[in-house]
Amino acid sequence: MSYSHSPISFDEEVRLYKTNAEREKYTNLATLFGIIVALDYLERAYIRDSVTATEYSPACTKLLSQYKTMIRLVGEDVLPIEQFMTRYRMDHPAALHRLKVGVPATIEHSSEAGPETAKWVAETTQSFITFMDALKLRLRAKDQLHPILQELVTGLARFKGSKDWEGRSRMVSWLITLNGMKASEEITEEQSRQLLFDVDHAYAEFFRSLSGGKGDIS
Repeated sequence: MSYSHSPISFDEEVRLYKTNAEREKYTNLATLFGIIVALDYLERAYIRDSVTATEYSPACTKLLSQYKTMIRLVGEDVLPIEQFMTRYRMDHPAALHRLKVGVPATIEHSSEAGPETAKWVAETTQSFITFMDALKLRLRAKDQLHPILQELVTGLARFKGSKDWEGRSRMVSWLITLNGMKASEEITEEQSRQLLFDVDHAYAEFFRSLSGGKGDIS
């Protein structure tokens, strides 16, 4: 009796997905994996003084913001995050700690300057992240953006010397622009890109000011 076997090709590509939705899912999971690796690398670099606080703070907050955005997209597949890291054999304790804290180490340890200061730093940081996420998610209408920007400007105003920050001045200018619009009106794509650029600038300046000791509440 003879048996015939189908030839097996070891060069054949193994596809993880069959649909566009599945492809998008695996792309998002890969992006999340990369964010965690990058965050762990950044945390270790900061601990070793390979990067300064001025360089570390905005980079860390950006990664945390990207992480929160990705969680919204693939939350059911990765929560809790420890489960995701275990599944893909990720040994990145520094990143895991930072993800649990939710703010950069420069903010986590600013509690030494007083609990109220740390509270407002954390809340203002979250306002920045929320507003940047809104723009990246293509929210354009005044009634979508104005409340978030107003909260951000209010938060910045609580810090001594913030009236001299260029970033805060830009945010106030944008607030005035939105105030002059009808609730249903939308900013243009060009305005959105400029606004995101200005927010990112203000965000970096905010952390530089904190690192320089100018972040006290007035």
